[in-house]
Amino acid sequence: MDILNAFILLLNFVLIPAIAYGSQLALGALGVTIIYGILRFSNFAHGDTMAFGAMATILITWWFQSMGLSLSPLPTALLALPFGSAVCALFVLGTDRIVYKFYRDQKAKPVIFLIVSMGVMFIMNGIVRLIIGPGDQNFNDGARFIIRARDFRNATGFDEGLSLKVSQGITVATTVTVVIALFWFLHHTRTGKSMRAYSDNEDLALLSGINPDRVVMVAWLIAAALATIAGTLYGLDKSFKPFTYFQLLLPIFASAMVGGLGSPHGAIAGAFLIAFSEIMVTYAYKKVVTYLMPEAWAPDTLVQLLSTDYKFAVSFMILLLVLLFRPTGIFAGKAV
Repeated sequence: MDILNAFILLLNFVLIPAIAYGSQLALGALGVTIIYGILRFSNFAHGDTMAFGAMATILITWWFQSMGLSLSPLPTALLALPFGSAVCALFVLGTDRIVYKFYRDQKAKPVIFLIVSMGVMFIMNGIVRLIIGPGDQNFNDGARFIIRARDFRNATGFDEGLSLKVSQGITVATTVTVVIALFWFLHHTRTGKSMRAYSDNEDLALLSGINPDRVVMVAWLIAAALATIAGTLYGLDKSFKPFTYFQLLLPIFASAMVGGLGSPHGAIAGAFLIAFSEIMVTYAYKKVVTYLMPEAWAPDTLVQLLSTDYKFAVSFMILLLVLLFRPTGIFAGKAV
C-alpha cells in the first residue's frame, strides 16, 4: 500500500505535470525548429509570439463569454484558439514583411537576424503588456478536474489522492493531434515536401522551381499557430502573465538545441527531457521517501536537490552540457 501511495504521489506531482509541461515545451520548440530549418536563424521573439497569440486568444475568449458562447465543460479558449492563431499569424506575417524581408533581401548573416529578432521580441513584449497589462490573467472556465483527489481517495481507499486537471488532459490530447498533423503535412503534402527540400538544400530547391516566398510564408504561419497553441495551453494550465513567456524562452531553446536544432523529432524529445529534468530535480521527495522507508528513518529535510526557484537553471545546465559535449544535439544531421 505504501509503495502505491508513493507512486500516486509521484504521478500526481512529477509524472503528470512533466508530461503536460513537456507537451507545451514541445509545441514551442517545434515553432523555433521550423523557423530555424527554413530561415536559418534562432528566433528569439518566439516566446513573446506565444504571449501575443495567447493574448489574442484570451481577448477573443472574453468576447465570446460576454456573448454567452462557451464549450462547457471545456474551456471557451478552445473555441477562440483558431481565431487567436489567425490574429497571431497576421501579426507575424506583417512583422516578416516589414522587418525580416528587408534583411533577407540584403542576404544578411544569421547573427543579424538573431539580433533583429531580439528587437522584435522587446516590441512584442511591450505591445502585449500595453494591451492586456503585466499582471496574471485567468481565462480557464468550464470544469477544472477530470479526476479529483478526494474522489480518488474515496473510491480507492488510498491515503494519497490522484488529481488530473482538464487543462492537462487537453494539453496532451492537443499536442498529440497537432504533432501528428504537422508530421503528416511535412511528409505527405506538396508544400510540406517543398519546405523539407528547402530546408535540406536551399540552392537545389530553388533550381527545382520551389517558390521561396511561399515556403517562408507557410513556415511563419505554422510557427504562429504552434506558438499560439503552446501559449494558450500553458496559460490554461498555469496562468497567463506576459513576462512568464519571456522566461520560457530558455527551456524552449534548450529543448530545441538538446534535440538538435532544425529537427522536429529532436525538439519533441528535447522538450520532454527538459520538462522531466526541471520537475524531478526541483521536487521535494520527503513524503515519497517516508512511504518507502521505515518510520524511524524518515528524513527531516525536504530531500530536494534544488529549490523550485532554480527550475530554469536546470534547463541552462542541460543546455550548457549539450553545447560542450554534443553541440549538434541528439538528432544530429536531421532537418525539417
